[in-house]
Amino acid sequence: MNVKPLGDRVVIKNVETEETTKSGIVLPGSAKEKPQMAEVLAVGPGGVVDGKEVKMQVQVGQKVIYSKYAGTEVKLDGQEMIIVRQSDILAVVE
Repeated sequence: MNVKPLGDRVVIKNVETEETTKSGIVLPGSAKEKPQMAEVLAVGPGGVVDGKEVKMQVQVGQKVIYSKYAGTEVKLDGQEMIIVRQSDILAVVE
């Protein structure tokens, strides 16, 4: 299924990482806090949103950091995604 966001919305997917403690214990993604880094899957067209012109600044494939409690979590075809406003994205990771 293809998801096409509207307005200034962006579809992102969390980047799952395993972390190893100093003593060598591997912590799986489910045992730690939800990551705030994600990969951009789809970007809306931008345009006039709430009376202001919005130019989209992120692109598909970029890694981004987003606000902790931002967006709406959805599950399509067994894949978990988050739909956020572009203003909820704090930075692009290069």
